[in-house]
Amino acid sequence: MSEPFNPGLKGKTVIVTGGAAGIGKSMSEGFYQRGANVVIADLKDAVSAAKSIDPTEQKVRGVEVDVRSEASIQAAIAQTLSCFERIDVLVNNAGIATGIPPRPFHEIDPEEWKNVYDVNVIGIFRSCRAVVPFMEKNGGGRIINIASAAAFKGVPYLLHYVSSKGAVLAMTKSLAKELGEKNILVNAVAPGFTLSESVLSNEGQMTRSKGISLQGRAIAREQYPADVVGAVLFFASNDAAFITGQTLVVDGGTYLH
Repeated sequence: MSEPFNPGLKGKTVIVTGGAAGIGKSMSEGFYQRGANVVIADLKDAVSAAKSIDPTEQKVRGVEVDVRSEASIQAAIAQTLSCFERIDVLVNNAGIATGIPPRPFHEIDPEEWKNVYDVNVIGIFRSCRAVVPFMEKNGGGRIINIASAAAFKGVPYLLHYVSSKGAVLAMTKSLAKELGEKNILVNAVAPGFTLSESVLSNEGQMTRSKGISLQGRAIAREQYPADVVGAVLFFASNDAAFITGQTLVVDGGTYLH
């Protein structure tokens, strides 16, 4: 049997924040299957998720991290370097999303806005700032931010979440311009409404969003975490070596641009 196609990921080290469940875990599995070393960095269940993918823990490690804390991020990076000696790809997937109850914008407390932005926006900033020096030392790297198709479509009743993902799109463009000369490419993937475990357990979001998500979708089926993996792997691979500052919407053809 011939060797599987290798898009240049074998032996690379990838950090996936929020990688212990849902889309994050699917991405972690995808990188592992293509020969990468994977660090699942999550607030909980990181170690058990890593063991479920690679029971030997030779290629996949789990580290506890809170992207609201610089010290926590630095500790996770230190563990990554101890295990694999380098950092090539950062996937900024950690975020507050599925636990948010949909409600009118005037009922959202400002403190909740601050918490959502601290994770979804400033958490990406903290993570990027921490890993870029190590990517630069390696001669380059890839940063892939997980945004949301909601930022393009203007989904109601989740104003703080949707606007935070709009900020991620803007950050992706600006950071791409700033880091291009260092050969660090920055792109984003924007999934549509995805039926991960946490979404399925959120009755409010399921009731309000599940039916709406299928309306106008060119591919008339539900979206699952595995549907997002290919786009992320593409941006991390050699096939995307001259692409930066871009956002790929993965929503089955609901938003077209």
